[in-house]
Amino acid sequence: MSEEIKIVLPKLGESIHSATIVQWFKKIGDPIQLDEPLLEVSTDKVNSEIPSPVAGVLRAIHAQPDQELQVGDLLAVVAVGVAVTAAILPTASITAAASVSSSTSSEEMKDFFSPALLRQARELGVSLEELERIPGTGAGGRVTKRDLETFADKKAPAPKPCPAMAAKTACAPASNEVERLKMTGMRKAIADNMVRSFYEAPHATLVTEVDVTPILKLIQKEKETFLAKHGCKLTITSFVAQAVAKALQEFPLINSSLEGDTILVKRFINIGIAVSIDQGLVVPVIKNCQQMNIPALAQAISTLSMKARTNRLSPDDVTEGTISMTNFGMSGVQIGVPIIRYPEVAIIGIGAISKRVVPLEDDILAIRQMVYISLTFDHRVLDGMYGCGFLGAVKKHLEVDVQL
Repeated sequence: MSEEIKIVLPKLGESIHSATIVQWFKKIGDPIQLDEPLLEVSTDKVNSEIPSPVAGVLRAIHAQPDQELQVGDLLAVVAVGVAVTAAILPTASITAAASVSSSTSSEEMKDFFSPALLRQARELGVSLEELERIPGTGAGGRVTKRDLETFADKKAPAPKPCPAMAAKTACAPASNEVERLKMTGMRKAIADNMVRSFYEAPHATLVTEVDVTPILKLIQKEKETFLAKHGCKLTITSFVAQAVAKALQEFPLINSSLEGDTILVKRFINIGIAVSIDQGLVVPVIKNCQQMNIPALAQAISTLSMKARTNRLSPDDVTEGTISMTNFGMSGVQIGVPIIRYPEVAIIGIGAISKRVVPLEDDILAIRQMVYISLTFDHRVLDGMYGCGFLGAVKKHLEVDVQL
């Protein structure tokens, strides 16, 4: 006797209340294994795969791609205790790699598309119907990543001819002169969050200039030893993160969020580090930075950045941030005014490091490595002088007593 189980959108993080459907990995009638990825959803923080909490047969799908749902909304219905037979399941739907036995035919294998391949097809603009027609060169005739890329390279929209027009009437531009790019679920979620933050919080920005010459000399001196000992690169980002964590302990209002008319001051310091990926910008969070030294910060930054670029971030990796940092200096930009990430009340911007002639003590001129660091803050929570004090503390911790 079968039983139908309703699958709802689970809570993906403390501050995540909704998600957008990106794609389904299963079709109605497909068998599902326990904890097998069922669909992919997108939030303003990260894309996540939703696993099935039960094993059974997918009976109904109640949410379509690009549809936004709230936590607890119905996603699908799965029938459990159903004998999976050929009459119920078409051959092409038997897609779980873990359940493919040695007797699986090449025709069944040919119709298996992994979640990674489906994701890549969506990014390349290849529909499922086109994917099913691609000749596979993999084992059992399966479509490989190279097969998909070759098909996408050859696929080109045919230009539409301009219709005949009356004399002296200009021909309309060819349709291929304008490219229409549909926003991904993650891009839309980021846009919604940025709009909310920008219009709800009155932004103000302060900028200070920091001499990072001693830090860069230390990095150059220790980089090989540090890499061999700790397994990650020593970068200036780790030093800035440590300086921010120290300054936040002196100016705790900046490490807070606003809830109605109540300011929630956090005693823990969780710094989000912005990482640029193909789908947009993700911000993995380093937890409890107030307890970490430079090697620990460097290892955490390296690990989370790698997970972000390989699409392996979990919801726990991108939640509970108390302040964010973004390094636009990697692109050569010297000064930037980033938007605060709601519900945080401040964000740090790091510009490009450049050599400048700077007057030192006794008016001696020297060439120093200088960087602009900005603080954008919510003026409802912080005053300008408080922000100036915080930036002054960051500058002090970066220029004085520099050590690993």
